[in-house]
Amino acid sequence: MTDAASILLPLLDLEPLEVNIYRGQNRDLGTGRVFGGQVFAQALVAARRTVEGNREAHSAHGYFILPGDLKAPIVYFVDKLRDGASFTTRRVTAIQHGQAIFNLSASFHITEPGFHHQDAMPDAPAPETVQSELSRIREMADRIPERLRHVLTQERPLDFRPIDPIDQFIPDVRAPQRMAWFRVTESLPDDVWVHQAVLAYASDYGLLTTALQPHGVPFRSPQLQIASLDHSVWLHRPFRVDEWLLYVTDSPVSAGARGFVRGSVFTRSGELVASVAQEGLLRVREPKREPKREPKP
Repeated sequence: MTDAASILLPLLDLEPLEVNIYRGQNRDLGTGRVFGGQVFAQALVAARRTVEGNREAHSAHGYFILPGDLKAPIVYFVDKLRDGASFTTRRVTAIQHGQAIFNLSASFHITEPGFHHQDAMPDAPAPETVQSELSRIREMADRIPERLRHVLTQERPLDFRPIDPIDQFIPDVRAPQRMAWFRVTESLPDDVWVHQAVLAYASDYGLLTTALQPHGVPFRSPQLQIASLDHSVWLHRPFRVDEWLLYVTDSPVSAGARGFVRGSVFTRSGELVASVAQEGLLRVREPKREPKREPKP
């Protein structure tokens, strides 16, 4: 089993370059560009680095502006917008090759008492009874293009276990609803910001596939252009990502080449600890046609 700390924690350990400026490295997940959840998580960490005291993130909202270059580090500029009595607000811009590729607004809140209510967690089989996604992918390795095979079958710091999984290569029409258990594969430090950043990282993983399910378009379809446009995370209660979390997602609408997905994250005991929303590009491109050749005279 891969040591999660050896993969995830270095991604979150941003290098300080100047006051409120940080640099992060990348990890290839086989998409040909930087994983959106990685940029979101690193930007959240950069914002947290500038917050004093025991204030933790309660919400973060990001826009993906340009695809990230896997071969170049990402530089994060943090604007300290406000330090109030209860809330702290930050804005982060991620830069590559002199251009903004992502921006984030994040708010941090002191711990204080208040009202409590939540939706109930849906019924789900125990995670120990569900096959890991990595195991399923390795079983179908011969169907994965050779250029992606090593990346997609490599060890992972996050163990995702989709319930009633869908085949990434075969068309299958289903309702726009998904559930999956996930956790990191090894224990992490107790710092709240670490668990929040890892959840932010994980929350973008496979999210838009929920919006594809009613249309029977496989995620790996060569005609499909898919990309996150914006992403939001609300953090309601303390949690640990080295313990099982249930990620429940649904997509109420797709229109205008965009799909909207929302998600809820529950602890195994049924506490709703985070909510997620994302809109993404879902564009079907026409296959390239060979030009007609005139017969030779």
